Amino acid sequence: MRSFDYSNKWKELLTPDIVALLTQIHEYKGEQTLFIEAKADALTRLVEIAKIQSTEASNKIEGIFTSDTRLKALVKDKAAPKTRNEREIAGYRDVLNTIHESHDFIPVRPNMILQLHRDLYRFEGYDIGGKYKVADNIIEEADEQGNKFVRFKPVPAWETPEAIEHLCNEFDKALGTGTIDPLILIPMFILDFLCIHPFNDGNGRMSRLLTLLMLYRAGYIVGKYISIEHMIEKTKDSYYECLQESSVNWHDDENNYIPFVQYMLGVVVAAYRDFSDRVQVLVTSGLSKPERVAELIKSTYGEITKSRIMEKCPDISRITVERALSGLLSSEKIIKIGGGRYTKYVWNRNKE
Repeated sequence: MRSFDYSNKWKELLTPDIVALLTQIHEYKGEQTLFIEAKADALTRLVEIAKIQSTEASNKIEGIFTSDTRLKALVKDKAAPKTRNEREIAGYRDVLNTIHESHDFIPVRPNMILQLHRDLYRFEGYDIGGKYKVADNIIEEADEQGNKFVRFKPVPAWETPEAIEHLCNEFDKALGTGTIDPLILIPMFILDFLCIHPFNDGNGRMSRLLTLLMLYRAGYIVGKYISIEHMIEKTKDSYYECLQESSVNWHDDENNYIPFVQYMLGVVVAAYRDFSDRVQVLVTSGLSKPERVAELIKSTYGEITKSRIMEKCPDISRITVERALSGLLSSEKIIKIGGGRYTKYVWNRNKE
């Protein structure tokens, strides 16, 4: 069986680029932990948005969809799932809520992984959740002509329980030394988890839920306010490229973790940066909502779209944003560029 000894492998990952990403995350964490503690009530809206985005994005990566209206109703637990897709979405919602609320009590152990997977499929009518795969599986990919080929062959079914046990033990051992940054260990664990591919279905979604869980347990709670899954979904081509690159020669214990670890750290940095941008506009200025829209455009170097404004100001409705833009255009404080769905806005520096 492949080794999961992280005791020395992590040292090979301390490249200048990865060290720079780690430094950024540590700085963001120090700044924003104090802010979160002081302004927890003001960030409630960000938590609601993140839950919806996380549930939508992680399922969307796997081709699981429903309408925006149904998605919001399901995430808020105001509707019962009607289709298979909606049952899987509802299951993801429940596991996500469990992680948000009880992460301190969920160690990364095989029995807990099985329990979370069971809950992921709790709305299914057949018994699929909470069980390792019973047959060997393969990870396929299709080319531009639609021809399928095997991209990766995971651990065989009979080895899976022992592999997951060994993986969790080695992660705990490495984390327990106190000398290895958990931000490096977490994506290493996730890559190995995906290469084991322990379940018949749900491996990708479980990997993202486990990522959030482990970040929480390591003290990095940005995923509560900014959807890590949404960040991955927006860059899923890079996600799959880095995953593939880091899985080459995995069975021979000669794979290169760097591409995947660097990608995941970049996602965490992007989440912290987005959080910083949002809270600055959301609660620190004390401005009215139209004034916050104006301040956001003014502080943006170059052009900005209406959708980007709404993304950075999730507590401001579309109608309020549109009224603010109309007022700013009338007073000539902003300039409109283009039209229709491609409309952008820029601050009119000549009027200052």
